[in-house]
Amino acid sequence: MPKIITQIADMQQYKKSLKSNDQMGFIPTMGALHAGHLSLIKESVAENEQTVVSIFVNPIQFGVNEDFTKYPRNIEKDIEILKGLKVDVVFAPQNEDIYPENFLSFVNVNKISNMYCGKVRKGHFKGVATIVLKMLNIAQADKLYLGEKDYQQIIIIEKMLADLNLNIKVVRCPIIREADGLAMSSRNMYLNKTERKNATCLYKSLLVAKDSYSKGVQSISRVKTQMVDVITKSNGIIEYIAFTDKDTLLKEKHLTENTRILLAVKFGNTRLIDNILV
Repeated sequence: MPKIITQIADMQQYKKSLKSNDQMGFIPTMGALHAGHLSLIKESVAENEQTVVSIFVNPIQFGVNEDFTKYPRNIEKDIEILKGLKVDVVFAPQNEDIYPENFLSFVNVNKISNMYCGKVRKGHFKGVATIVLKMLNIAQADKLYLGEKDYQQIIIIEKMLADLNLNIKVVRCPIIREADGLAMSSRNMYLNKTERKNATCLYKSLLVAKDSYSKGVQSISRVKTQMVDVITKSNGIIEYIAFTDKDTLLKEKHLTENTRILLAVKFGNTRLIDNILV
C-alpha cells in the first residue's frame, strides 16, 4: 500500500527521511491512470529505491474552453490500481497549496513551447513546465519518467532542466498502444464508439509515413498527402501534421532518419495526439 501524502511539507519531510543514496523516480500524472502510466511506474520501480507518483489535475495547463472541469477524476480508483505496483508514495496535493492566492511565478520555455500543440493551446506548456518544476522541487526526485506520446512536452521539459541546471535525468518511455494501435490516453474515454474506431487512423497514417520512408521516399509533401488521405477518410479533423527534427523540434525540409512526425487530430470534441520516428 503506497503512502498517501497530500501536504507539501510532508512530501519534503519524506524525502529527508530517506537514506542519502536512495534514488527516487517520479511520475507526474493527472490521474485517470491507464497502462501507459503503469509502464512508467514499472520502469521506475525497477530502477529506483523509491517511486513517487503524483496525482494532480493542473489547472494552469488548460486553456479557455478546454476540458479542465470534465477531466476524469477518480483518485480512489487510481490508488487501488497503484496498490499492486510497489509505489512508495502517492503525492496528491490540493490546488490551493500548489497555487496559493499570491502565486506569481511561472516557467516559460520560449520558442519550442509556441509551436505545434503550443500554437493551438496558448499557455499550455507554460503550465506544464511550471507544475513539473514545482513537483520536482517538492519531491527532490532524481529521475523523471515521461511517456513519448507527449513528445513535444518531453523536449520542452528536457530543455527546461538543462537550462536551469537541474541534475535530474529524464527517462523516456515508449508509447503504449491499444491492440488496434491507438495511443493510450485518458482522453480516449471521451470518444463514442464511432469516434473510437475512427481514431485508429492516427497510428495508421504514421505507419504509412514510416513505410514510405523505408521505401526511399523523402518528400514531405508526398508523405503528408498520404497521411491526410488516411485521416480524412476516417473523419478526423487535422489540427496539424509536423515533420520535425527529433532533437530540436524544428521543421525539416525532407525526411531523414532523425525525423519525428507529430500530429494532432480531433474527433468530435476530442483532441488526440500521436507521433513516430520514421
